[in-house]
Amino acid sequence: MRILSNADVEQLLSPQDVIDVLEVAYRELAQNRGGNRPRNHTYFPVEDEHHPGFRFRFKSQEGGNISSGVWGTRITSDMVGVETLPTGESRRRLLPVAPGGKYVGLVTLFSLTELAPLAIIHDSVIQKYRVGATTSLGIREMARKDVTVAGMFGAGWQAAAHLETLLLVRPEIEEIRVFSPTRQRREQFAADWAAKSGRNVIAVDDPKQAVVGCGIITAATAAMDAVFDGSWIEPGTHVSCITSPDGTATRRELDDTAFDRADRIVVFSREQVHHDSQFDILGPVERGLKSWDDIQELGDILVDPQPARASEDDITIFANNTGMGIQFAAVGARILELAEERDLGHVIPTDWFLEETTP
Repeated sequence: MRILSNADVEQLLSPQDVIDVLEVAYRELAQNRGGNRPRNHTYFPVEDEHHPGFRFRFKSQEGGNISSGVWGTRITSDMVGVETLPTGESRRRLLPVAPGGKYVGLVTLFSLTELAPLAIIHDSVIQKYRVGATTSLGIREMARKDVTVAGMFGAGWQAAAHLETLLLVRPEIEEIRVFSPTRQRREQFAADWAAKSGRNVIAVDDPKQAVVGCGIITAATAAMDAVFDGSWIEPGTHVSCITSPDGTATRRELDDTAFDRADRIVVFSREQVHHDSQFDILGPVERGLKSWDDIQELGDILVDPQPARASEDDITIFANNTGMGIQFAAVGARILELAEERDLGHVIPTDWFLEETTP
């Protein structure tokens, strides 16, 4: 069995690799060649002594697909809570309270044919790119083809992955307008990505400037509340978000107006909408504006030969509403394949994890 760190993953994995293997996995999931269990959060009443209100949380998800040849489980052991920024906005935060001031997130891969564990992989680099790549597949399928200006909410690690993968699926984008609550962070993000991408990446001081005139709007934040007013969205715009209620926290990035105005809503997982009572997505259904059958999954539109956009004037939303174990299985299998080719990581005896009897 091979153990791989985030540093190993960064050497091995490209954002395009992630897009490619996830597209296969989502197609297979829609065709009953993949499986997935809804993500689960369990909070426990143990608080961090230095951060009142921050509690222990265990998160788990699992899944697999035929092409990857593996079943993957992803777990995190977290100390999580909500902090208020100097600007007054609230956001979720994880504390690095594991030994050495670190975090705990692991992906374990199991062979679908030989049962044995194949690898244990740090999860955070996979996490960053699997979210950005998924959002970008939604953009590729749902946004207008003539868009050259995009808006970005967020200026952190996840926003960076979203911008990088956005430009892979839509290389014709010329300008990206970035808003985040902290001026210094958004300006530094814009400067860094202007240099990296060669595009006109602009930090804007008003969230409306990252909406009006932008044919693609991407929210990639840790926000607790909607990051812009949905009434600002112009006809023909595609909007993506990565934050929805998770059953324990009422987080969201888009307001009711945005969802109500959308001509088409696609989610990553319909099952997770009900599992977590994601009221932001369910809102238009409960208000009688859409039926539940109107809301499709990303895998559905990837296998559908019909265009995902019915009209150039449609407002479309892709809600990247959960993490799936199938993502970590598919990406993890690609990482393991590359690691074995280059002999990276630490190899330990698989037999340590096998037993001669069954419980």
